Amino acid sequence: MDVRGTVAPGFEAVRDAFVRNFEQRGERGAAVAVYRDGRKVVDLWAGTRDVDGTEPWAVDTVQIVRSAGKGIAAAVPLMLHQRGQVDLDAPVGTYWPEFKANGKERVLVRELLAHRAGVPALDRPLTPAEAADGHTGPAAVAAQRPQWEPGTDHGYHPQTYSWLVGELVRRATGRTIGRWIAEEIARPLGLDFWFGLPADEAHRIGRIGPVEPPATGDPGALRMRPKRAVTEAYADPHSLTRRAFGAIHPDPDENDPAYRTAELPASNGTATARALARCYAAMIGDVDGHRLFAPATLTLARTEESNGPDRVLVVNTRFGLGYMLHGPAAPLLGPGSFGHPGRGGSLGFADPESRIALGYVTNGLQKGVTADPRAQALIRALRSAL
Repeated sequence: MDVRGTVAPGFEAVRDAFVRNFEQRGERGAAVAVYRDGRKVVDLWAGTRDVDGTEPWAVDTVQIVRSAGKGIAAAVPLMLHQRGQVDLDAPVGTYWPEFKANGKERVLVRELLAHRAGVPALDRPLTPAEAADGHTGPAAVAAQRPQWEPGTDHGYHPQTYSWLVGELVRRATGRTIGRWIAEEIARPLGLDFWFGLPADEAHRIGRIGPVEPPATGDPGALRMRPKRAVTEAYADPHSLTRRAFGAIHPDPDENDPAYRTAELPASNGTATARALARCYAAMIGDVDGHRLFAPATLTLARTEESNGPDRVLVVNTRFGLGYMLHGPAAPLLGPGSFGHPGRGGSLGFADPESRIALGYVTNGLQKGVTADPRAQALIRALRSAL
């Protein structure tokens, strides 16, 4: 395996795990980056740019990272709160009056961010064109009757999160979330990250697609056999799980240029691994003179808001304000870690206690939502290096 990039002394175990992902865990093309104390200590890439191609992954290759982008999107309302522009304890309807319909009058901003708003699914799924047009999605979730009394329980909002957080940001700032991130986060930090891939960057993106994991992996791999209830929830077309993940129907072609240029912060962020790692590094500390979160905001991001059985994922999950927190369903580096995985593999997170931030991007999408074995192998290797 021709692995490109650099590893600082002491972090060689991460490179070894990255290589084994190709040898033992079905990796096609991927990149991983790690920051410690605001300094890049791992920056590796290997394999092919396209999941079904032969062209090598390049230093500037980007990929759609699916829900791993949610963690970058969540930074926006937290930064707006930090600047006094959004009150986390105000009703969402304060900024977005139409959202108050059908029993959602008292939904708070913090409840929206913590997957407690009760609208993970739509009575009528949107077509890919409707999902991407910037208007139909917000109108649909504003009109939607909740699946449970908002604020009393939680359930992952895999697709509707795009329109919930995106419209909140637009109403509060007058800018789309993609533009806000480009101007306030990506440009100052020099990140290759977008919601809405610009036309002049389209030549850098690789094709993603499903891959089957090997029948047998390495003996140390994390084994998570889905419970029967989880398997049944994903198999039942009428379950809340299937309806939530199917809020866009039919499934969009994620390699379609039109889909890539849409702003869907729940699902179509485009990034390099080093952009994810660098952004999370700036949430927990200084990166070349830039810091995103004040200490109080960092505390908010990783303070538990939701814990227990997830009505959509049908396992126990933990959420802070927009971030998944370390736990059995989403193991990260340590108890204080916060971040977000992308269904199929990609991951970004930070661990303030060890001053570590990691970004992992792959084009080979394996089954699983929160604990991809390749990402878990990298986390174990990183833990051993500390």
